Amino acid sequence: DRRGETLADIRKTILAADPDNIEEWKWMGSPVWCLDGNIVVGNAHKDKVKLTFSHGASLPDPDRLFNNGFGGKVWRAIDVFKGDTLNESALKELVRAAIDYNKAKKKKKAPAATGAKPRK
Repeated sequence: DRRGETLADIRKTILAADPDNIEEWKWMGSPVWCLDGNIVVGNAHKDKVKLTFSHGASLPDPDRLFNNGFGGKVWRAIDVFKGDTLNESALKELVRAAIDYNKAKKKKKAPAATGAKPRK
């Protein structure tokens, strides 16, 4: 099936974006790529393959890959239909931007040093 082939190609591109990128299977068999938090979820639908970026609204998208999910404040999606060509280098850059976003978010959540002496 074309959707499986498309998702397999996308998978290679996402994993190539960063060697530390982790692929997990969540939510009824959907692949989820993570690094310091969720990056993107892949889903095969009847007429398309959908890539949903967890914090897509906060990511730069100079190549305008996002074509869905503009109604929300957090998520953004890329719908890939039959015959579409996905710009692999732009997708890698988007994945890297999502990883950078997650790392920055993680640093902000890191506990601050209190300067207190350890208890004896």
